[in-house]
Amino acid sequence: MNSKTKPAAKRSAATKAKPAARKTPAKAAKKVTATKADKLTKPQLVRDSFTIPESEYAVLAKVKKGCLKEGFEIKKSELIRIGIALLADLSSSKVKSAKKKLQTVKTGRPRKHK
Repeated sequence: MNSKTKPAAKRSAATKAKPAARKTPAKAAKKVTATKADKLTKPQLVRDSFTIPESEYAVLAKVKKGCLKEGFEIKKSELIRIGIALLADLSSSKVKSAKKKLQTVKTGRPRKHK
């Protein structure tokens, strides 16, 4: 019976401690609204995969090395996002002419070489 009374005592002590921790409900409410606002401003991220020719992949590596020489580091995903931002500023006719210059690529995963 002693073991039964000890957990009950612990439960009552724990329930007594909870109201003491809630002395400032206004601050807690501000924290909740601040975190909700932070979650609203963060963009939803999408993970995707794609295939590009080795020559274009090499261009990404070349630009990364050039950025390192200039004194800043950049990720491949950042380079791609920069390209997308620049594409958004182009007219449809310029995008169409750039598309014509691209090498055609078969969609899907490339075969594994043995």
